[in-house]
Amino acid sequence: MTVTADDDAVPISAIEHYSYCPRQCGLIHVEQVFDDNVFTLRGAAAHERADTVSWECADGARLERALPVWSDAVGLIGRADVVEFRADGTVYPVEYKHGPRRQRIHDDLQLCAQAVCLEEMLGRRVESGAVYHISTRRRREVLLTEPLRSAMLTCVAAVRAMLRTGELPAPVADARCRNCSLADACVPEVLAQARLDWHVRDLYEVNDEEGP
Repeated sequence: MTVTADDDAVPISAIEHYSYCPRQCGLIHVEQVFDDNVFTLRGAAAHERADTVSWECADGARLERALPVWSDAVGLIGRADVVEFRADGTVYPVEYKHGPRRQRIHDDLQLCAQAVCLEEMLGRRVESGAVYHISTRRRREVLLTEPLRSAMLTCVAAVRAMLRTGELPAPVADARCRNCSLADACVPEVLAQARLDWHVRDLYEVNDEEGP
C-alpha cells in the first residue's frame, strides 16, 4: 500500500479513538472537540513521564520516550510512548495506558500502527510490543500478527475517509457513553432517539403510501 501525496496523514491516536467509538474520533479529529473528565485527567497524570522526550539505558537497552514516528507508505504520524532498542537488535514499542491490565483491541491497533511506522523508519521488522498498564504496573505483550496489521490498515482507511468527508458518524448510545468525557458534546441519547423517531416516521409514511 502506498499513500499518495494528496492523502493526509492519519494521527495514530485517531486509530485508538475510532476503533473504540467512531463518533468520539470524529468529535476529536473533525470537530476539534475535547473535554476532560476524571478518567482523562487520571490518564494524563499517569502518562506524564511517557509524554516527556527523553532517553535512558536500562537492562542493556536504550529507551527512547515520546519518540516521533511516521509512515509515508501507510500515511501515519504520531508518537510512541517508549521504544526499547535492545542489544540484540530488537525494536520493541511500549504503549502506556491508564487502567487495569486487560486486552483492548483499540490499544493493540494503536501499538501496531507505531510498529509499522518504526519498521519503515528503521528498515527492521517489529514482531511484538507491549501495553504497559500504569495502575497495575504490568505489561501485556502484543504479537503483531498479520490479522492485527490488516485490522489496523482497515481502521486507518476508515479514519481517512471520515477526515476527508468531515462527516460525523452516528452516535451509539451504549455502555461506552457512561465514562466518555465527550458525552455532553455528543448527546448520544438525544440523537439516537431522534434517529429512531425519524425511522418510525418513515415507516408510517411508507405504510400510508401502500394503503391497507
